[in-house]
Amino acid sequence: MNSSFLNFCKICEELLKENSKLKKIEILSSYLRELKEDDLITVCRFLSGNIFEKGSKLKLNLGYSTIMRVLLDVTGKEEEDLKPLYVKYGDLGKTAEELLNYKAVNSFFTKPLNLQDVFFYLQKIAKAKGPGSTEEKKKFFQGLIINLSPLEGKYLIKLVTNELRIGVMEGMVEEALARAFSLPFKEIHSALLTQGDLGYVAFLAKEGKLHEVKVKPFHPLSFMLADTMQTAEEIWEYYKKPLLAEYKYDGVRIQIHKYKDEVRIYSRRLEDITQSFVEILSSIKRIDSNFIVDGEVLAFRDSPLPFYKLQQRLRRKEVSEELIREIPLRLFVYDILWIDDKSLIDLPLIKRREIMKDLEKKGMSLSHSFLVNSAEEIIKIFERSKEEGYEGLVVKNLESKYLPGKRGKNWIKLKKEMDTLDVVIVAAEYGHGKRAGLLSDYTFAVRDKEEFRVIGKAYSGLTDNEIEMMTQKLLSLTIKDEGFRKLVKPEIVIEVAFDSIQRSHRHGEGFALRFPRIKRIRFDKSVEDIDTIEKVEELYSYQS
Repeated sequence: MNSSFLNFCKICEELLKENSKLKKIEILSSYLRELKEDDLITVCRFLSGNIFEKGSKLKLNLGYSTIMRVLLDVTGKEEEDLKPLYVKYGDLGKTAEELLNYKAVNSFFTKPLNLQDVFFYLQKIAKAKGPGSTEEKKKFFQGLIINLSPLEGKYLIKLVTNELRIGVMEGMVEEALARAFSLPFKEIHSALLTQGDLGYVAFLAKEGKLHEVKVKPFHPLSFMLADTMQTAEEIWEYYKKPLLAEYKYDGVRIQIHKYKDEVRIYSRRLEDITQSFVEILSSIKRIDSNFIVDGEVLAFRDSPLPFYKLQQRLRRKEVSEELIREIPLRLFVYDILWIDDKSLIDLPLIKRREIMKDLEKKGMSLSHSFLVNSAEEIIKIFERSKEEGYEGLVVKNLESKYLPGKRGKNWIKLKKEMDTLDVVIVAAEYGHGKRAGLLSDYTFAVRDKEEFRVIGKAYSGLTDNEIEMMTQKLLSLTIKDEGFRKLVKPEIVIEVAFDSIQRSHRHGEGFALRFPRIKRIRFDKSVEDIDTIEKVEELYSYQS
């Protein structure tokens, strides 16, 4: 019974209706405790918003139009029947649940599907490639939907569209695992930051083998993050000891894993993005060592190119020779986490840099870095960074370990302007004049625990081409159509600059950004990466 997909859906429904966090954890821990190993792995990935292992090359690539077409085919309904339901619920899963009560095609099987049956079908969909793959994906998805009850159909579609939305964040699943297997939460969380995949961590927790978690190739780990200070004097007063000052790059953070002849490149979201960086791939393969390194990729010709140039590379499924010539890339490596079967994350940064110097001799391109001994030296290197076309500095504690997923004062960003914020678009409005018919005014929010808090609206900073692209994307993410205004699934992350933060009740949330403008779209970041209301409060306090 526990292994059935229907039981998983019933648990999701129970969690959705429960408001108490403690009660949710109790329900979840009881459920997880009774699952066999393969089901535990699958369920924990599902609950964390994934279908497959973190870092997997498998992607469903199942579009809304395909899902809707299958729903119509299976239920015998028309598009006119589907659209009002979708507007009513703003949720494709809930829409599917109602439509599937009128299924026009009979099930092939007499017994309910279990979790592994569903996972098997989803693998089939992800593995469909090449000419005719769209039809093949549709066929597999239809075969799955036909054999599910309305409630199962609801949650299947929530899973494949990454819209589970049952009030369960990844951290809550970690707490439930800790309770289920009588382990400290800190051990679960630390293992996840190092290993990256919640399913595998859950398996080790059940087996009592969390101590086996270690850094290893092709298992991406969470990136270490930097805090922010506003002046060189503030940084120096905090440390008062020699530091490493490193140029801050306006690119995409990546993690490169090399073992023997295989190289994979992962994004901040721990997704496999290897094929976007063909020329970097070939240069890394020539280095005669096995390693995991942390660095940044920039669009670069003699000096850094604008970030939007890099985005043109990232959005392509295939990278042509012409595109490589038009937008060349350059890699800057600034940390090493593992080499030749040895984890380095517990070594101090100064030791890790020595090991990187050995790799530099073999052809690895390292970041611009300098030892500094005063606020004046920090300012001097900062100005040099800006003059050469970079963003500023990241100042690092030479004794710091590499702490996966942790943000703290071991690494400090220094910018001259008020710090930017990474926010998520939650609504969009049509523009005027030459922007008529285009969604060009974006209401954005930061994270407040499990909710979003709106802090402003921006309409400047994007090119005409970017606005056209954003319009198509936002229309596909619309969950409620208010005519001139669309409420959208919080998925698109943008980086916004601003002049100041002010107290305001205009958005009903207490803070608003003054003169916000979009610096860039952050396709490399997910909604989990956006800034929090605590960060806004901190910047407001500093400004005051």
